Amino acid sequence: MPGRVSRRRRAASPTPPPGVRREDSDDELGTEDQPWEWVYAQETDSEPPAAEETEGTSRKRKRAAATQTAKPRIIGARMGNFECRLGDIVLLKAEGSNEAWVGIIKEFIEDEEEGEMTADFLWFISHKEIHNRINKRNDYLDNELYITTTSDINPLVTINGKANIMSEAAFAAKYPTGKIPRRAKEYGKTFICRRGCNTKTCTYTDELVWEDVYRGYQDVESLANLVKQGTKATRRKQKAANDEDAPEKEYNGTGDADDGDDLAKFRTPSKRAKFRDAVTPGSRRKGAASKPVTPSSHRKIMVKKHLEFTPLATRILSPAHVQSSPYQVARSQLHVASVPTSLPCRESEFSLVYSHLEAAITDGTGTCIYISGTPGTGKTATVREVVAHLDAAVRADELDDFIFVEINGMKITDPHQSYALLWEALKGQRVSPAQALDLLEREFSHPSPRRVPCVVLMDELDQLVTKNQGVMYNFFNWPGLRHSRLIVLAVANTMDLPERTLSNKISSRLGLTRITFPGYNHEQLMRIVQSRLEGVPGAIVDADAVQFAARKVAAVSGDARRALDICRRAVELAEADAKALAAADNETAPPDTPSKKIRSAAAETPGGGRKNKKGAPPSGRVTIETIRRAIAEATSNPLQQYLRTLPFASRLLLAALLMRIHRTGLAESTYGDVLEEMQRTLRQAAGESRPVRLLLTHNNNSQNTSNAAAEIMVRQKLDHQNRMPRPAGLSVAAVDLTGAGIIHLEGLRAERPSKIRLAVGDEEVRLAFRDDPEIRELGVVL
Repeated sequence: MPGRVSRRRRAASPTPPPGVRREDSDDELGTEDQPWEWVYAQETDSEPPAAEETEGTSRKRKRAAATQTAKPRIIGARMGNFECRLGDIVLLKAEGSNEAWVGIIKEFIEDEEEGEMTADFLWFISHKEIHNRINKRNDYLDNELYITTTSDINPLVTINGKANIMSEAAFAAKYPTGKIPRRAKEYGKTFICRRGCNTKTCTYTDELVWEDVYRGYQDVESLANLVKQGTKATRRKQKAANDEDAPEKEYNGTGDADDGDDLAKFRTPSKRAKFRDAVTPGSRRKGAASKPVTPSSHRKIMVKKHLEFTPLATRILSPAHVQSSPYQVARSQLHVASVPTSLPCRESEFSLVYSHLEAAITDGTGTCIYISGTPGTGKTATVREVVAHLDAAVRADELDDFIFVEINGMKITDPHQSYALLWEALKGQRVSPAQALDLLEREFSHPSPRRVPCVVLMDELDQLVTKNQGVMYNFFNWPGLRHSRLIVLAVANTMDLPERTLSNKISSRLGLTRITFPGYNHEQLMRIVQSRLEGVPGAIVDADAVQFAARKVAAVSGDARRALDICRRAVELAEADAKALAAADNETAPPDTPSKKIRSAAAETPGGGRKNKKGAPPSGRVTIETIRRAIAEATSNPLQQYLRTLPFASRLLLAALLMRIHRTGLAESTYGDVLEEMQRTLRQAAGESRPVRLLLTHNNNSQNTSNAAAEIMVRQKLDHQNRMPRPAGLSVAAVDLTGAGIIHLEGLRAERPSKIRLAVGDEEVRLAFRDDPEIRELGVVL
């Protein structure tokens, strides 16, 4: 049983608890922990009628009720001298907290499989638990509670005494002063109930007299129906043409545009910027308190004021400034940060995520969903779009309220900061990560009559993995707790991250709900780019150019962001070409400028006109040649330019290192293993590769031998010894690559036991050597 809470600890609490305050924790149940015992109905006892089961009854409760059919009906529970029965109003308190909740016992449940004694409680709530500030009533009393239709199953060990509910008139008659004496036994246990409340829609019933609506267990069903009929329903059925199309419209957002309740009408809520006039705060002078300046004093009285900060001026750009030309419109819509009205080519994944989240929020259960896929496949964008649709359903009173928090592993310096971010989203308090962990453990372990479900998006999951994997364990373990109502969406770039990185106890808690986002093909990339270009005037982008960019990106990675970046850069190049052509037509253009050269080059074309085909000055449209230029810029960074200009021995060493990494799967190898990998490659391409023959011929020329004789000597060595001599300059190439920061070589010595690994990304080396004719002639596929 929970112990007493000190006054110092209560004073350190940053905000008042949402439940009722309880200081006498063990006054009725005693100080000793005793086992609970069931009180069964005898044949001569009048059994109370069974209450109506609520919609949220779990499978566990049904299974436990099925096992009780052959036993006498449980009408109460006893622990020592304390006894409670069906229909009693009791207090429930969490361990290590001074928060308590009030509920009516609807049914006792015995789970023989887990050996746990539980009960189903119909909850009362206080005004602190109502978060809707718009519809919330402000005429509440200090000790007033509202009866709700929300019920929950909790263990009997959380019961901490009985409570008393009265009407306002009965309370005033018993306590004329309006307050209960602190030393009285009823202090902290007697409350007033004047209305019922639906916490999901924040609607109230008419004022009622508690003694008239509730007299015992037989009135539990009628009391719940009274609150349900007197408040607004939470969920409203969506209109559909027929029942068969309704589930499809509810999840995938497709259907007739005329259907007003179709999910396709929902869009991501737009944020309205609040613009304020940037005015420097003026100094305020005190009237009567300050001494006026007189000619006799000849001194100025200075009045000190509080420190004030000048707000930053807000720059307001009109739409005409950023959308004055088709190029600017296309660039803004092709930007990866631009939020589209819909997400094409992700309808099935959207339906899966939406259905799982909606079911978890509606049932009030916790769950884990693992979402994987290569970068740029729309994982995070799809989840945000689903949350936007769910938020629209909440505003339309079609779904229960929920809290959404996004934790990005790339935006926090320490994975433990995710605890503080989650606690701040739940309670609005900023605490340290260690304190947030303790508060979250206590929050998710104790019952709450109205805990709002929380959806946590954990993006870049691989960045949140710690040495002991404690952060992952906690976030995947909390949704499994009965009272947490925590929904975790784990997003990562690899499908096998739980099995490859996380331990078995963490991957097992992740569950089997996994959604994979495959890479986009060229048709899907074309649809994505064309959907962004809808509404752009002038048709400045050719369809063949979009198809060419989509095929290029789909062949490499299928990354939609890369396709958008290439098309956006192509639009920028086309805009620069259009401006250059416009400047060339201007006779006042200064000499020796690129625009003047373009105009003179165009004047030299046959016929006196400009060329619009490939190889001629462009006409301001995005063509295939423009896409080629954009791709060349995207793939030719300074590192790749340096790698392409390396000597053949250095490129051969890097290619052998890449093949070794691909073969073994290990990032680190020895210099001798890399040499063996290179020898194997040279042996396969010895008789057919011209670069190898030249390299080997150069090695034998050091002995003053002719080219033909050197090549004959090489062939004789290959035929008789069946092994490849080592090309010269590899040791020097390894040391030079280490000095340039391309590889890490242990001890800067090119010896066989020395450890060697890449210091740059392997993708950079692959892109640099992909079109290398000498590397390709060796038969090396990178």
